[in-house]
Amino acid sequence: MADSEENTTTSVDGNILVAMCLARAGVDKMFGVVGIPVTSLANRAVSLGIRFIAFHNEQSAGYAASAYGYLTGRPGILLTVSGPGCVHGLAGLSNAGVNTWPMVLISGSCDQKDFGRGDFQELDQIAAVAPFSKYSVKATGISKIPTCVFEVLDHAGSGRPGGCYLDLPTDVLHQCITDIEAQKLIDEAEHCRKKELIEKPIVKHSEIEKAVALLRNAERPLIVFGKGAAYARAENALQKLVQSTGIPFLPTPMGKGLLSDTHELSATAARSLAIGRCDVALVIGARLNWLLHFGEPPKWSKDVKFILVDICKEEIELRKPVVGLVGDAKDVVEKIHKEIKDDPFTLGRTHSWVEAITKKAKENVAKMELQLAKDVVPFNFTTPLRIIRDAILGVGSPAPIVVSEGANTMDVGRAVLVQTEPRTRLDAGTWGTMGVGLGYCIAAAVASPDRLVVAVEGDSGFGFSAMEVETLVRYQLPVVVIVFNNGGVYGGDRRSSEEIAGPYKDDPAPTSFVPGAAYHVVMEAFGGKGYLVQTPDELKSALAESFTARKPAVINLIIDPYAGSESGRMQHKN
Repeated sequence: MADSEENTTTSVDGNILVAMCLARAGVDKMFGVVGIPVTSLANRAVSLGIRFIAFHNEQSAGYAASAYGYLTGRPGILLTVSGPGCVHGLAGLSNAGVNTWPMVLISGSCDQKDFGRGDFQELDQIAAVAPFSKYSVKATGISKIPTCVFEVLDHAGSGRPGGCYLDLPTDVLHQCITDIEAQKLIDEAEHCRKKELIEKPIVKHSEIEKAVALLRNAERPLIVFGKGAAYARAENALQKLVQSTGIPFLPTPMGKGLLSDTHELSATAARSLAIGRCDVALVIGARLNWLLHFGEPPKWSKDVKFILVDICKEEIELRKPVVGLVGDAKDVVEKIHKEIKDDPFTLGRTHSWVEAITKKAKENVAKMELQLAKDVVPFNFTTPLRIIRDAILGVGSPAPIVVSEGANTMDVGRAVLVQTEPRTRLDAGTWGTMGVGLGYCIAAAVASPDRLVVAVEGDSGFGFSAMEVETLVRYQLPVVVIVFNNGGVYGGDRRSSEEIAGPYKDDPAPTSFVPGAAYHVVMEAFGGKGYLVQTPDELKSALAESFTARKPAVINLIIDPYAGSESGRMQHKN
């Protein structure tokens, strides 16, 4: 019997064991770039039912992993090689941390016995990731792998989500144990997972009462919500709260769509009035950072009282609101709504504050629509964005996921493009990161295969990751990339006469690209569909055809290089 059992055992190396642990933990997607020493790990993961999306560059793969974590609520996984691969992956890891999205960077590393001797791609990767990682661990032996895998996954999604790091030395990946030993290690590690890491804090009822009292006594209340509320799937709870109270609401850019932009209580088109005059602001899953002007005058009233809902106690302590509610956004909003429902109040449509918001929003929308109604050729930013908006709305439900990056393209697009469903907008985010576009597109298509993905990008943003259009074609993802081609960063040569001097004055401006670049041909080189458009009819035709086909496409949209401001709403910083 012993001989028979011994004959049926098989050998499991570190690569297989990592893949087995990821599969046991429910991971079903990975992003990355393979090579020494992780190629076998990727292949083993695929053989166990984990889809591996292979990129050209770890930076784009990292952005994909970070966005995938946001869209699904489960840690996005990035796999890289050692040394420079790990360093390139820091772009995605840091992006996940700043945006508070769950992600795990897994990198191979050099042999432990050769560290410090100048081994191939040697780097102290634990130290390199330290500024950007919530939790980092090195598997120093094959028996440590299961515990390490479960730990980084748990830490990534616990509390305030963020990026974590797992280091896999080459020698550990080559170590072997029996399949029976492997299963025993996995079972033991899973049993010992620290359950408290994934428990959500429970907000005190007394704090809920304080928050409701503030809202009830407010003359000009406002509800503000961000991508933290989107991550928490708080849309239904928010819908009930707004409906029962009649309080106007304002989403941050990636909060758009939690409640439709077309909702009668949306204050998006009256943003300055809403934040400038509100006396109580319930801020849910959004930080009082630069995106919300730090919650300070002159944008906000000096007397505004903040009720801040955040999963992170330290964030609330930093901002010092009148009431701080530490908890999951969905859970907290549901508790606030229940407290109000038991003793209802509503502002009503004729309330002076609601009337003022509604009136201002309608006025601003009417002004914008007058501007949008004009067909300007050569294209400015508003004419094509109106056409794109109408085409996206024409798709119906499920609504396309819109990925937006760039300066004017993103800034103007934020006002023009309409979100009607949750988590259908991805943009440069809290860090204002350029180059996220194609990675986000791929993550969105993989996370939501039933949705069309539409990227609206400046040519500068597109250039960061343009080679990933080959990835779109390789996996036949339903992504249409619209490149606003104005020949440069902000567009055109905008230097003053004083700046055009020196021995290299005849060089192109630092903001300039090759005029009329044929970006659509890049897509065609890989077998995708390319469109060159310069008129409204050409754009409408390209959108109709590409949206119907749901195949990889690039629409090269030629824009007047002198249309738009230097850098949109961030011009004062430049």
